[in-house]
Amino acid sequence: MIALSVAEIAEIVGGRLCDITATRAAQTRVSGTVEFDSRRISAGGLFLALPGARVDGHDHAAAAVAAGAVAVLAARPVGVPAIVVDPVPGDRRAGVLEHDSDGSGAAVLAALAKLAAAVAARLVAGGLTIIGVTGSSGKTSTKDLLAAVLSPLGEVVAPPGSFNNELGHPWTVLNATADTAYLVLEMSARRRGNIADLAAIAPPSIAVVLNVGTAHVGEFGSREAIAQTKAELPQAVPESGVVVLNVDDPAVAAMAATTRARVVRVSRGPHPPNPGADTVWAGPVRLDPLARPQFALHSAAGTVEVTLGVHGDHQVGNALCAAAVALECGATPEQVASALGEARPASAHRMAVHTRPDGVTVIDDSYNANPDSMRAGLQALAWMARQQAPRRSFAVLGEMAELGADAITEHDRIGRLAVRLDVSRLIVVGTGRAMSAMHHGAVMEGSWGAESTMVADTDAALAVLRSELQPGDVVLVKASNSAGLATVADTLIAEHGGGDSRR
Repeated sequence: MIALSVAEIAEIVGGRLCDITATRAAQTRVSGTVEFDSRRISAGGLFLALPGARVDGHDHAAAAVAAGAVAVLAARPVGVPAIVVDPVPGDRRAGVLEHDSDGSGAAVLAALAKLAAAVAARLVAGGLTIIGVTGSSGKTSTKDLLAAVLSPLGEVVAPPGSFNNELGHPWTVLNATADTAYLVLEMSARRRGNIADLAAIAPPSIAVVLNVGTAHVGEFGSREAIAQTKAELPQAVPESGVVVLNVDDPAVAAMAATTRARVVRVSRGPHPPNPGADTVWAGPVRLDPLARPQFALHSAAGTVEVTLGVHGDHQVGNALCAAAVALECGATPEQVASALGEARPASAHRMAVHTRPDGVTVIDDSYNANPDSMRAGLQALAWMARQQAPRRSFAVLGEMAELGADAITEHDRIGRLAVRLDVSRLIVVGTGRAMSAMHHGAVMEGSWGAESTMVADTDAALAVLRSELQPGDVVLVKASNSAGLATVADTLIAEHGGGDSRR
């Protein structure tokens, strides 16, 4: 974070000083990172006291100061130097923290947002470019690709993993410094207005909208409501900015009418709608044996051949959006192609491919899942298994969360798709209604014998895999993070000496 005094921060967030004099607060500067985990605090840092499932950050304030924090941002006095903000009844940020019974977490998050907004404004005035990314799926992968293609142009700050809500978003902003050239922000939503609120903290000059799917439809009620919420990002870009839209999705293409900014359209082509100076598109897409896409990247700056370093046909749209942003920021097509070829999954458990010494290939996509990404994962699995016969394919699938009334139907469809793609073995992990629907969907689609099986938990899934996997088999592990299937992926990769993620 840029260096600010404790007194300056108190003024920005509207807090009062506790256990520190005004003179001392004016002299003491926060020069380290802002952290909400007291174990990660460093010298000169600012500690955020937030309530958690098992502990309250307020109880760890003293430990954070002992570890090097110069002050604590809190909702009550904590016995060490602190900036205290009062809870605001009904603050919507309370929805981010499940255990915020008294509104203290909401108060700290509101203050964090004010601090991030002030820092972002100063950095933008100094030349920082802010890029916002949203979409029902692919946000994290695209964020990682953006960091890769922009790095040759200057220092990039991007969130680790999926830090994309009211906590992770401002936290990422505060990781930027005066040396940061590009700030890449991933934006998710659970309700209308979420993305608009995030964009207000750090207004983007470049926005990317990937797609509108059915992820979180249980919270929004309809795909139309999801589209309206995603459109809040292009609406936040000023007339001087740029909005990158994946026009292969009609709902995204329609957002061109909602923004004042110049629109750059991306498409898989090979004949995109209305190609022109503001169009970036891919020629025919080919996949290598590990489902890494190869294509010609076309733009007004020229045409260049690209071989992605990431896996899955669905990554083409993500890469096109990243390329469009990089070209807008001054990269050459050759720089873009090189960066995309060298990029690897930077966030854990997202379409990472590991081949073990015994020849078993593990596709670890266990962090998140929705119907669109689940289909993409199964298609990548089927492709890899077909490349070197005989290769058997195993799909270890868990629940897709937050689908609401569509959960049974969508899980049934995934089970049926696994059969249609000729997946050798479907292992459904979990015993709820949704997982039962996935298993029975496979059975009704034509699964025979033990092609599809339900197991209660990750231990049972691992037991099946250990007894059946043979050299050369390909395994996809995919579910929403709440299903805990990352354990399965990690264990499979670690066994037999781990794996080479570049093979």
